[in-house]
Amino acid sequence: MMSDLAIRGPHGDLPIYCAVPTGAGRFPGVVVIHDVGGMSHDLRHQADWLASEGFLAAAPNLYHWGKTLTCIRQIMREMRARHGRSFDEIDAVRTWLAREPTCTGTVGVIGFCMGGGFALLLAPGHGYAASSVNYGTASKDVYTEDYLRDSCPIVASYGARDWGNRGNAARLEQVLTAAGVPHDVKEYPDAGHAFMNDHEGAGDRIPVVFKVLAAVTRSAYHEPSTRDARRRIVAFFKTHLSNEVAGTIM
Repeated sequence: MMSDLAIRGPHGDLPIYCAVPTGAGRFPGVVVIHDVGGMSHDLRHQADWLASEGFLAAAPNLYHWGKTLTCIRQIMREMRARHGRSFDEIDAVRTWLAREPTCTGTVGVIGFCMGGGFALLLAPGHGYAASSVNYGTASKDVYTEDYLRDSCPIVASYGARDWGNRGNAARLEQVLTAAGVPHDVKEYPDAGHAFMNDHEGAGDRIPVVFKVLAAVTRSAYHEPSTRDARRRIVAFFKTHLSNEVAGTIM
């Protein structure tokens, strides 16, 4: 079952897309954080995929309060500061999921591009049982033992042709190994940036500025890499979002 909802957030109503697995029972939750394009058909497809694998998926629209470029500028500032409205609203979705009767109370997070940056920033100390970081960028001090030592388990996927993330897969692998954080980090040799986001196939309207940016950053959907990344993410989430791993409900 899929639906567009509005939940109460710290700054008023927050629109989300929620995808519920079929069948009876309670399911682990996953917060799905969109890329720089915002709420899209592709994002809904990502949530639907997770629901088909047995996860209660909720994707917030972090641009609901203003124009896209205004929201992007503010969110970039908040990501550098590591607090602000976007963090508050993502946490509101986590809390809502954890308290839903159809949720086990254990919640993970997954993000793509900008959302992948959030997934990495939120891995330590934010109540998640696992994080899926997909070609998300962050400042150099995040790729350190000091920042990630107390992180939840991380599954991360990067494209070797993504120049903006050059070296980040190896860097993250090294840091998580040294910090003793359970992880699965993989770089795909034939993939570039945003290789898991099929906006064109989903029927999204792509602004010209994003098309230019995609060409510059070598962003393109790559189905073979996506298929393998999804397999790894599902296996990792099923391991770390099981009932035996309790999430923090705040």
